Amino acid sequence: MTATQSKQGGARVRFPPPLVFVAWTVVGVLFQRVVPLRAGGARALGVVVGAVVIAAGAALIAWALGFFRRTGQDARPWTPSPSLIVEGPYERTRNPMYVGMTLIQMGAGFAANNLWISLLAGASLYGVHHLAVLPEESYLTERFGDAYRAYRASVRRYL
Repeated sequence: MTATQSKQGGARVRFPPPLVFVAWTVVGVLFQRVVPLRAGGARALGVVVGAVVIAAGAALIAWALGFFRRTGQDARPWTPSPSLIVEGPYERTRNPMYVGMTLIQMGAGFAANNLWISLLAGASLYGVHHLAVLPEESYLTERFGDAYRAYRASVRRYL
């Protein structure tokens, strides 16, 4: 085990990234009780927009997970990565699952007419950036060297 690896041999990610999004969503619900922050306009429109954004996020996650399954990898970041995935959604973003989770949180806020949830999606991604993305990048650089450096130079981290 190196400084960038977990006990399982993957990236040294100590907290499940989806729970960061759940935690900030709960904070948004609590903020809404104290200082309501709602969108104006037709309520049905917010539900439709929220549903579309949630569906886009879920589709992006499902697409990325499909590539993990096809290559025999586990999506949990603390497990080893036997190969570098650079196809499908990974051609456009190095972190499609985290982008998808961000979209889901934003969409949930729109659908629930709770703008706190949507606004705090940025805090969720910031937390995941430090808790997961940076350790994953260190691990992948150590594991795949120049191949990952070239990939990192050609594909954006998020969008």
